[in-house]
Amino acid sequence: IGSDFTAFLKEDGIYEEVNVIAIKRVIAYQIEQEMKAQKITKTKMAELMKTSRAVVNRLLNPDNGSLTLSTLESATHALGKRLSVSIH
Repeated sequence: IGSDFTAFLKEDGIYEEVNVIAIKRVIAYQIEQEMKAQKITKTKMAELMKTSRAVVNRLLNPDNGSLTLSTLESATHALGKRLSVSIH
């Protein structure tokens, strides 16, 4: 179903949009899971990122597409992780 589904999305002209949404949901999930593992609350995360809790809420909202590399870098740094981005 994989390649057929991809072809279907491309034919409908929504592949890129669906792909972006999927990536954002994975990123939000990974950050949230790491916060849970480290027992970091949203308030503490905002402090570590030197930002507001509203920014953390947007970061963790899988439906919010307004995510910058700067915000991602700040979040991963706050968690003691390193951001890795690649182009295939």
